[in-house]
Amino acid sequence: MRFAPAAAALSLCLAMSASVLTAQSGKAPDPRAAALVAQGQALLNAGDTQAAIDAFEAALAVDPGYTAIFIDLGEAARQSGLQGKAIRYYREALEREPGNFAAISGEGSALVEKGALEKAKRNLAKLQSLCGDNCPETVALQGTIARGIPARLAADSSADMGPASN
Repeated sequence: MRFAPAAAALSLCLAMSASVLTAQSGKAPDPRAAALVAQGQALLNAGDTQAAIDAFEAALAVDPGYTAIFIDLGEAARQSGLQGKAIRYYREALEREPGNFAAISGEGSALVEKGALEKAKRNLAKLQSLCGDNCPETVALQGTIARGIPARLAADSSADMGPASN
């Protein structure tokens, strides 16, 4: 965690030069970044989201052209309950690779978790047109949409309505 501020500052600095580096997106990722991503994924699977985010941000600082890092950051943000931030990461990945199935599906799942079911259904339609009904990303997003809006959001929206009798 003590590296998070430095990694964030460095990634912000490198993000400004990312437009120059995106032309290199066809090349293999830097091995150091790939190692940090693997470490971040292991930490995320272990439930240590903050340490995973730190590892992903360090990987992004090493290789700002590595688009898959944004998908991993999106997943970590979703697991932390930061769906708005996750959507931003998925959109950055989509800006770099407009047909990225994982980014479309991840953004759709984050939209459902945020309560934007109709927008998530648009992502599902896009996935179905790009990769069909049986690709893993489509199936995953269909499952998330089928589960519906999280109970905490449904309870919040019904509490906002208040009693009908006045």
